[in-house]
Amino acid sequence: MDNRQAIGSWLSGPRAAAEEMGADFGYRGKGLGLPEEGPGSVAPLGRRFGALFIDWTLCMLIAYGLLARGDQQAAGNWALGVFLVLSLLTVGTIGCTPGKRLLGVRVVAEDGGRLGFVRVAVRTVLLLLVIPALVWDRDGRGLHDRLSRAVQVRM
Repeated sequence: MDNRQAIGSWLSGPRAAAEEMGADFGYRGKGLGLPEEGPGSVAPLGRRFGALFIDWTLCMLIAYGLLARGDQQAAGNWALGVFLVLSLLTVGTIGCTPGKRLLGVRVVAEDGGRLGFVRVAVRTVLLLLVIPALVWDRDGRGLHDRLSRAVQVRM
């Protein structure tokens, strides 16, 4: 093996090296039986982060204006509770938060159905812990989605 090829595969990462050896990873969502593009496909990370930013901003505004009485530090703490309630109510009933709705993202069960209340609660609590949301699988799902058997799809 040429040294340049070994260095190139090291820099490209394990996925690129595996693909060079013939492994087929397919597209995100293929293992879940989802389409590659269009409605029902795995939502792109940019939309999901954008939706989270919109939802967090909304929660901060509600917490600052209604609950914290102008105290910025308290507003951050209250915003966590507001986010918990917002997510439980909206994802548990219509499958999306206001930010997800604006950006065309919906949370569904792996089988395409609605998530039950317990699974929405598990997903939301893990999302609030942040770290599980930063650990992704090859389908682009965070650990919070995997453990609650959920997937975020395009509407």
